[in-house]
Amino acid sequence: MTAMTSTSPQTPPAASLHTPVIGWFEQHARDLPWRRPEAGAWGVMVSEFMLQQTPVSRVLPVYEQWLARWPRPADLAAEAPGEAVRAWGRLGYPRRALRLHGAAQAIAERHGGDVPSEHAQLLALPGIGEYTAAAVASFAYGQRHAVLDTNVRRVFARAATGIQYPPNATTAAERKLARALLPEEDERAARWAAATMELGALVCTARNEDCDRCPIASRCAWRLAGKPAYEGPPRKAQTYAGTDRQVRGRLLAVLRDALNPVPQAALDAVWEEPVQRARALDGLVADGLVEPLADGRYRLPLT
Repeated sequence: MTAMTSTSPQTPPAASLHTPVIGWFEQHARDLPWRRPEAGAWGVMVSEFMLQQTPVSRVLPVYEQWLARWPRPADLAAEAPGEAVRAWGRLGYPRRALRLHGAAQAIAERHGGDVPSEHAQLLALPGIGEYTAAAVASFAYGQRHAVLDTNVRRVFARAATGIQYPPNATTAAERKLARALLPEEDERAARWAAATMELGALVCTARNEDCDRCPIASRCAWRLAGKPAYEGPPRKAQTYAGTDRQVRGRLLAVLRDALNPVPQAALDAVWEEPVQRARALDGLVADGLVEPLADGRYRLPLT
């Protein structure tokens, strides 16, 4: 079975999954700062931006520093966007820092500095997509939304659809399945969203699933089918060494560490190959992460 539209006679009913998964979460959830009541909606939003494609262990120290410096959206909005890029450090994909800064400005301007609770208002913020809007509405405000990150998609693919991995990109069939699996009550649905995400992160992992620890192993369609091997299109493999991403990271590291604009020579020193280095620098400028000055120097953006 390779398509998310397929069903299996072994697919468990949604209600039979809710209690064991939520019960497991109550016992085994990690104590993460964005899950604490004092984090508030802004803390949840910051964590969701940072956790995209970045593991928790790398996010934790940057998250703590970020919230200490900018405890409210208006605090970040008052700073230059380049300061957000600087504080982002080595989390990777630094355009997320600019998007979070843009969202903070919009929150300050449109919503009096408070992260909105309505899903449509969240989705209207710059840099906020369907996943982030649903995650903030669910985790910060206890609302009923399908929250589909990589971990949740993998849990649903295995437990409900009987395949090892979900498609490379989220499909309409996956969204329909996620909505069908949601508990009816808002608070329970929000708990389910967090619980399935944690289950995928800690137990039903991509490479080393631990079925002995899984609270729904006896109901898992993939396990009951004998764990058939994945037969879909090739899964995307991330590479870093030698790529433009690595060059961009090195160029940004120089600018983050500098208090003043940086001359071209300082940037040239970080990567030997001139064509790739120039392409990476041009990309940073085009993305708004680096600002070129008339005298040939470069800095993080001020506006």
